[in-house]
Amino acid sequence: MGDETTEGTRIQVKLDDLLHARRMTLTELAERIDITLANLSILKTGKAKAIRFSTLEAICRELECQPGDLLGYDGAD
Repeated sequence: MGDETTEGTRIQVKLDDLLHARRMTLTELAERIDITLANLSILKTGKAKAIRFSTLEAICRELECQPGDLLGYDGAD
């Protein structure tokens, strides 16, 4: 199994880039998808351990993007 201290660190959340491209604030997105600003901030900073498909779907709907636009994988060792 993997080292717990690095678990999940290879998944990159590109929410900042998407928000910037759409000229939308994190607060505005949080209100539109009915999620707390604190929880959305955890996702944005890459500290989230998981994301619900319903949340991912809502983000993609509001930002008019695909899940792959939001999430990336850093496979470099």
